[in-house]
Amino acid sequence: MKNFRTEGIKWFFKARNVAIIGASHTKGAIGYVELENFVKGKFKGNVYAINPFRKKILGIKCLKSIKDVPEKVDLAIIATPNIVVPKVLEECGQKGVKAVVIITAGFAEIGEMQLTKKLEEIIKKYPKMRVIGPNVLGILHIKRGIDSLFNPPYRSKRPKDGKISFISQSGALGAAVLDWASVRDYGISKFVSYGNAMDVDEADLLGFLADDDETNVIVAYIEGVKDGRKFISAAKYATAKKPVIVIKGGLTSEGAKSVASHTASLAGDAKVYEGVFKQCGIVQAKTLKEVFNFAKFFTNEPLLKGDRIQIITNGGGFGVLATDAVLMNKLKLAKMQEKTRKKIQKVSPRYAIIKNPCDLTGDADNERFRVAVESCLEDKNIDGIILILLFQVPTIKPSIDKMMIKLLKNREKPVAVTSAGGKYALKHKKNLEKAGISTFNSPFAAARCLAAMWEYVKYRKKII
Repeated sequence: MKNFRTEGIKWFFKARNVAIIGASHTKGAIGYVELENFVKGKFKGNVYAINPFRKKILGIKCLKSIKDVPEKVDLAIIATPNIVVPKVLEECGQKGVKAVVIITAGFAEIGEMQLTKKLEEIIKKYPKMRVIGPNVLGILHIKRGIDSLFNPPYRSKRPKDGKISFISQSGALGAAVLDWASVRDYGISKFVSYGNAMDVDEADLLGFLADDDETNVIVAYIEGVKDGRKFISAAKYATAKKPVIVIKGGLTSEGAKSVASHTASLAGDAKVYEGVFKQCGIVQAKTLKEVFNFAKFFTNEPLLKGDRIQIITNGGGFGVLATDAVLMNKLKLAKMQEKTRKKIQKVSPRYAIIKNPCDLTGDADNERFRVAVESCLEDKNIDGIILILLFQVPTIKPSIDKMMIKLLKNREKPVAVTSAGGKYALKHKKNLEKAGISTFNSPFAAARCLAAMWEYVKYRKKII
């Protein structure tokens, strides 16, 4: 039985109009950035500026109150001082606002319980009005241009539209990850900083994103949850439909202490959370880099059907490292079929080692790689491939990018391309990434992704 609430959450992302309460005329102020994001961004709906002390800001006529908006309001962004927030939220409830984001901090996270209690009472009074916050960075929906992040775009770039949705208990961490995703050309569909989670929490968001057609993979940064049963219910619901990747803050005792003063939540015991994640089929990442390695891999690659991994390389040392990585991550080395071995041997010199790892040697050319990859994709004994491509060797022509993109276009097995090096290697990896092929700097990172995928697949097999 569901005990999480997804009702009304759609209006955060499908709003036809938005009101900025606390819109500011001061350039660089949070209320200014909030208004500017909607006025100068891609949002196509009506934008209302609420400021009783100004006539116009950014060419938008200012209204004294949310009650003065001439139409029903789908989304309101509150960026006023904390002492004013309860009054403003009450007016939003009276107006019938569908969704509210409270950017303002200064509540339970600093021990301000009187103001917190007032907000709780108002939220209970208007159950149809969904509230994200307080103490948040904001929300983002790339496709519709809904952008309430108070970091201006020139300082914190917005990523392109994609199929990964990201929820974060920490606004600052979320902003850094979004900026990082933009630089690395990762696509994001939706982002939510949910802060103190007085109404909409991580469980509600997991439940909503599980049914969201624009989201293929859910990523979450979680410091702690207030309702364990609710979280488990939502997590199981979500992982039955799509991969959920979580990075947990507060794993150490000192880290856990800082959680309460950050978002007013309970960090809890790290081992308990790890057990819950495993029970729910959640993929747990250990680092931020791993978060997006997992996210892009689950987004780009078909799911594993088994745990037998084939290594193809043009560098013997990398083949050894990949072998260690596969076995250390509790995967198996595939045993290729004899017909596969013969096909690869036919285009390879006698000194090439055609087994696992399959070492095409340092003089491997494009054709040798083509036959090896194509044959292994067809081999029923192989479930996934770690493809080590050292682009620097002179026998590999620059056209290998186009060849691999064509070869892997309709792949039914996950392929993790691994390559090390500087600008030249990076250029080729970027070409592959743009075509939706996952690339990594090390065999261990590639094996970690395959292992994470296999754990998720095994969980899915148990529940389906």
